[in-house]
Amino acid sequence: MNWRAYIESDPRVLKGKPRIQGTRIPVSLILGYLAQGKDIEDILEEFPDLTKEQILACLDYARDLAEFRVEIA
Repeated sequence: MNWRAYIESDPRVLKGKPRIQGTRIPVSLILGYLAQGKDIEDILEEFPDLTKEQILACLDYARDLAEFRVEIA
């Protein structure tokens, strides 16, 4: 999955926090729900305009951040 197709950031919206494209729903909110043990179906009930792919993109985004490496000179 390419999270870049579903996640965007704009400094004019939500102070630049990563959000689901075309919404004001921050990635951190979805990740928080998942961390609390909610499953995809629970989230889709609460946010019926979202898709399963958008929720999975949030997980892929988090995975990408976890693999980020900082080069120390």
